[in-house]
Amino acid sequence: MEKLLYITANPKGLEKSKGLKIGEAFINSIKEENPEMEIKTIDLFTLDIAHMDAELVSARGKLAGYGYTLDQLTEGEREKILKMHALADEFLSYDYFVFVSPIWNLSSPAVLKAYLDNLFIAGKTFAHTANGPKGLLTGKKAIHINTRGGLYTGTPMKDLECGDRYLRIALNFLGIEVMDTIIAEALDLYPQKVQEIVEKAKDEAKRAAKEMIKTPVSLA
Repeated sequence: MEKLLYITANPKGLEKSKGLKIGEAFINSIKEENPEMEIKTIDLFTLDIAHMDAELVSARGKLAGYGYTLDQLTEGEREKILKMHALADEFLSYDYFVFVSPIWNLSSPAVLKAYLDNLFIAGKTFAHTANGPKGLLTGKKAIHINTRGGLYTGTPMKDLECGDRYLRIALNFLGIEVMDTIIAEALDLYPQKVQEIVEKAKDEAKRAAKEMIKTPVSLA
C-alpha cells in the first residue's frame, strides 16, 4: 500500500488558513483517485521536534565523524539524536509528501526548517561520495503548496523568496522528485480577489494530485 505524508506548517487551522484549504482540496483529490492510499497528517506546530542546538549538533558530530557509540553520548545528546532518527525513519517510510506552508517574512515558518534539519542524516538520507553528496531518497515524490501575501512571481520580489526555494533545494538534495509548486500569492495585495485566487489554486491542486500518483513511485 502506498503512503502519503501530509505536512502542514500553519497554526491558523483549516477554517482560517487559505493554504490548508488548498491542501484539503489536494488530499480529497488523492483520496478519490486512490481510496486505498494510507495518509497521515503532521502539524508541525504541534510536533515535538529535536532542534539543532548544542547537544544535537554535538551528538551528530560524535556519531558521524568521531567514532562515538550511542552509549558514549550524554543523556541529553542521546535523547535528541534518537528523536531525530525516529522522525527521519518515519519520513523514510512514506512514498509521497505534501508540504503546506505560507511565506512569512520572505521564508517559511521556523518549524518547517527545524523539521527539515532532522532529515539530513549522512548514511540514512544522503551519502558522501567522491563526486559530492548524493541523495538516497530516490523514487519518492513531493509537492509544496505555498501561500503568499505578496506578489513574488515575475517581480523583483522573486529573488527575495527563500521559503519554497529552500524546501525544493533540500528535498532535491535528498534525492526526492519535486513537482511544480502550487502557489497562491498576492493574497494581501488584492483582498477582493482572495476567493478567486484560492479557488484557482484548489483547481491546480486537484490536477497536481492526479499527476502525482499517475506513475507509481515504485516505477518512477
